[in-house]
Amino acid sequence: MESRKTEKILLGIDPGTNVMGYGVLRVVGNKAEMMAMGVINMKNMRDPYLRLGRIFERVTGVIDEYKPDELAIEAPFYGKNVQSMLKLGRAQGVAIAAAIVRDIPIHEYEPRKIKVAITGNGAASKEQVAGMLQRMLHISAEDMEVQMDATDALAAAYCHFIQMGAPQSEKKYSSWKDFVKKRGLTPNPSPKEEGSEK
Repeated sequence: MESRKTEKILLGIDPGTNVMGYGVLRVVGNKAEMMAMGVINMKNMRDPYLRLGRIFERVTGVIDEYKPDELAIEAPFYGKNVQSMLKLGRAQGVAIAAAIVRDIPIHEYEPRKIKVAITGNGAASKEQVAGMLQRMLHISAEDMEVQMDATDALAAAYCHFIQMGAPQSEKKYSSWKDFVKKRGLTPNPSPKEEGSEK
């Protein structure tokens, strides 16, 4: 582990049974850039087991295309009903299995930890997370995915990038405000605050 690779590809996954998001980051030294993001849509599939098969097939396809070194996946959040948790857990498990088959190390992060890593606020909205990622990764408006599942997945990958300690080697930050100031970022999406949309 002493000789760290100068380039690393990180795959982020936001598990879902209707729509699953994925995001791919290329890390070179202490800088990250978005390679791709998108969604795996299963809304038109009635059979829950065929949906799981589709997840496995598509996640394996994304892995084979981008050759990630590591997978960062969002943990299912608690508080939903048991049936929803079970379905979400199955979807997450299938995505993890796809990574295991390709010998990719897996890192799981709670939704709150991901939001704190990106925005500094564990209760941030999906829109705030997406807006912050857009600024930090310099993603053009045309390249922003309309479905928030994709940006949530990219957020999981970026959270892992931060956990790897890469940004700290670039500059030292005394606080979140210091980080925002030194990066020339604005902490919130500002006046353009859209209404809450699920």
